[in-house]
Amino acid sequence: MWPDLIQKSKDGGLDVIETYVFWNLHEPVRRQYDFKGRNDLVKFVKTVAEAGLYVHLRIGPYVCAEWNYGGFPLWLHFIPGIQFRTDNGPFKEEMQIFTAKIVDMMKKENLYASQGGPIILSQIENEYGNIDSAYGSAAKSYIQWAASMATSLDTGVPWVMCQQADAPDPMINTCNGFYCDQFTPNSVKKPKMWTENWTGWFLSFGGAAPYRPVEDIAFAVARFFQLGGTFQNYYMYHGGTNFGRTTGGPFIATSYDYDAPIDEYGLLRQPKWGHLKDLHKAIKLCEAALIATDPTITSLGTNLEASVYKTGTGSCAAFLANVRTNSDATVNFSGNSYHLPAWSVSILPDCKNVALNTAQINSMAVMPRFMQQSLKNDIDSSDGFQSGWSWVDEPVGISKNNAFTKLGLLEQINVTADKSDYLWYSLSTEIQGDEPFLEDGSQTVLHVESLGHALHAFINGKLAGSGTGNSGNAKVTEDIPVTLIHGKNTIDLLSLTVGLQNYGAFYDKQGAGITGPVKLKGLANGTTVDLSSQQWTYQVGLQGEELGLPSGSSSKWVSGSTLPKKQPLIWYKTTFDAPAGNDPVALHFIGMGKGEAWVNGQSIGRYWPAYVSSNSGCTSSCDYRGPYNSNKCLKNCGKPSQQL
Repeated sequence: MWPDLIQKSKDGGLDVIETYVFWNLHEPVRRQYDFKGRNDLVKFVKTVAEAGLYVHLRIGPYVCAEWNYGGFPLWLHFIPGIQFRTDNGPFKEEMQIFTAKIVDMMKKENLYASQGGPIILSQIENEYGNIDSAYGSAAKSYIQWAASMATSLDTGVPWVMCQQADAPDPMINTCNGFYCDQFTPNSVKKPKMWTENWTGWFLSFGGAAPYRPVEDIAFAVARFFQLGGTFQNYYMYHGGTNFGRTTGGPFIATSYDYDAPIDEYGLLRQPKWGHLKDLHKAIKLCEAALIATDPTITSLGTNLEASVYKTGTGSCAAFLANVRTNSDATVNFSGNSYHLPAWSVSILPDCKNVALNTAQINSMAVMPRFMQQSLKNDIDSSDGFQSGWSWVDEPVGISKNNAFTKLGLLEQINVTADKSDYLWYSLSTEIQGDEPFLEDGSQTVLHVESLGHALHAFINGKLAGSGTGNSGNAKVTEDIPVTLIHGKNTIDLLSLTVGLQNYGAFYDKQGAGITGPVKLKGLANGTTVDLSSQQWTYQVGLQGEELGLPSGSSSKWVSGSTLPKKQPLIWYKTTFDAPAGNDPVALHFIGMGKGEAWVNGQSIGRYWPAYVSSNSGCTSSCDYRGPYNSNKCLKNCGKPSQQL
């Protein structure tokens, strides 16, 4: 899809494609690198160059990006003595090795602009200034080190640090946000740059879908160039899909559509794409004046502002802004009268005629619709044999021979190293008949506390209860009524992660899993038994993962006359004929609970249509006027966060 997406970006009036470099994709195992297929960074940069566009390479290598673990590979966490993103020897060594490797790859292919290539900018670190106070004085020395390390790699093009007010020379500090017109870099020698203009916001499982009106985005962009901006990047112009287990968060959805001008499937989102195209064209009509001089700014009234770029050689461009949030205005400028809607900018490439007003859209709205095509083997068919579906039951509890026992409850990520979303915690406990609160068959409460992100509790092989966190608070605390029997009882707790934390100071220390306490509370006379420090048995991952069930080729698949439904742990498989043509294809997961899906052995990501967003917070329309925030415009309330 790369050439088509890049061409659509160029057609939309872009000059530069900006991409992160994902350390965990490219070095999944220490010193074992992967630059094949979708990870072929050199090919991506060359594909951009072939379209005649530039590249901004945001190496990081911390990238945030709502990406698993912020883009760091998990093996980094296990290096002795390491502390992430601070003045720490082991961390700096690994960061330098990876950064230098990427720069070296680009240099070998002559991809920097200094070598005649497309890369005009590189980024080191990412939004560190938002959280650096938590790291104390070591933050300052770390940023100094990162700047000199990057500079020493001698790319011949500038380096930027986003959201880093104290970025040392020659790093250019840049702005990220919904608006950056008021931003100024920390030196008059540095250009005013906006590395992330958020075109929408990310979707979380359990959340409504955020969107941002294009009139507001266009206003923000025009304001930025009105006040001396030089470079502005949309985050995202195309967000795409978090395939596999790449989402961060936790609870970031598989869709990373971001309400971007090119949608998740690579289709133009109209009128957003078209209106921004018109905006880019209008701004470029002003280019000669914009690059020749600084603006002269004058007030035309309360919250009304004119900027004029005028050169000695006669080129002149003007921007007229109405920053009021609800009242339109008519202004006089250079002897002419202009109508300015609230929260809009008019662009005058010749200081006289309006080429575009940001609030007036000339592009048609287009609503693409998927054609529904039933699987020939519809799951509603009651006859399992006829339906073409087969299944494998996933065993409850410990089923693999690499299980191990430990006293006490263990934090999940340290045990799994994120090789799987799943970790089993299993315990056998003897119930004596004389225990006062456990008369045979009576209800007891199992109290479980987890750092997240979700859990299922099984008693003697049967599902007793479940709990899940959310994007605001990943922790889970559940009181589950259980029925125990005399003698031996088995408690199996399945803990699962939904993407690892990707943002915040010391985010790598957040942890996951059932760290306790886990208690049995008797209802009769309030007696409690704490099970936390007992001998627990652990199993990383599911048996089906070890058997390679996602490949679909195992001999374990069975089919029968009735397809089992509403099972707590089960694998399903079917086949379908791909629709003809090259249009995007999506699978509709309504009727499924939570899990992960593979097509031809490739993980297309986690699905969770059972997680429905809140009924409140959505509006039928969204007024573009006035400052935007990520909760201002929401849709899809009371529905599954993601079905396709």
